[in-house]
Amino acid sequence: MADAARISGDTPLAWVESPLQLLCAAEFAAAHDLRIRVAFRLSGPQMSATAAELLKRAAPFVVAEPYYGVPWGLLGEHRDWIVGDGFSGQFRSAMTLLNPRSVTLVDDGTMSIHLADALAGRVDFSRPDQRESGLKTLLGGLARSRMLRLARRGRLGMFTAFSDHASVAGLRGLGVEVRHDGFAWVRAHAKPIALPGRRVILGSAAVVDETLAPEVYLDWLRSVVAEADADDRPAAYLPHRRESQEMLARVAALPGVELVRTGLPVELALAGTAEPLEIVSLRSTAALTLRQVLEGSGSRVRIEVAA
Repeated sequence: MADAARISGDTPLAWVESPLQLLCAAEFAAAHDLRIRVAFRLSGPQMSATAAELLKRAAPFVVAEPYYGVPWGLLGEHRDWIVGDGFSGQFRSAMTLLNPRSVTLVDDGTMSIHLADALAGRVDFSRPDQRESGLKTLLGGLARSRMLRLARRGRLGMFTAFSDHASVAGLRGLGVEVRHDGFAWVRAHAKPIALPGRRVILGSAAVVDETLAPEVYLDWLRSVVAEADADDRPAAYLPHRRESQEMLARVAALPGVELVRTGLPVELALAGTAEPLEIVSLRSTAALTLRQVLEGSGSRVRIEVAA
């Protein structure tokens, strides 16, 4: 399904594993004037909440249903796939054992850039810095070969906010149809949340991932809050979906911070803001996608490094 014109008329199936992938499936369907079926992995409470909110906003889904494991029956029934995680072991198995007519890859954050490099053969077909089993490596090679075969037939596409990145744009030379995702649908269907003020801090999974110590992270938050004028309203802290409740309790106790739980990806929560926002974040996909979601609003997104 590199392009909607190549779809035979069957309902495409979106197979997604994160809130961003789910949102990008809605964007893809809207951009191509399609109604799609969605199978979303129950990878956390935000998945069901995001699916419900998208349906509430009239996302072009025939149905959106949760699943555990691999939705083999749906994948066999629907031969045009919209896939969020090209490195998933489940996807590798399905790509190897089944015969999709077309595959479109939607954003899995900046991992999409790494996937482009893997498809082009510049890096191994695996997530960065991960050691994989021999079986998973074998399935990765087979999945890559099958995707490139689809590309040569004009049936592999990538729908991404990173379409201008050299690694992604270069896939066109392999026959991949690269289309830009500018988050037009979410902007057109925006329902911005109430915030205490214009300043927003995006939560991070850095502590959970053990790339930052808790105290270093809290010190960074204190430094961000300290930049505000004394009479400024609290900064809204939008938690990352993988942050622990213990860490969020410590964040909420910081002076000048108001915890704002939306249960939704920030792209959905902040789109359509009534006033320009000052957003501060550690390096993350959300910081990059928000720049496109909030384009034209006067909002600014600042990416920092916690030291």
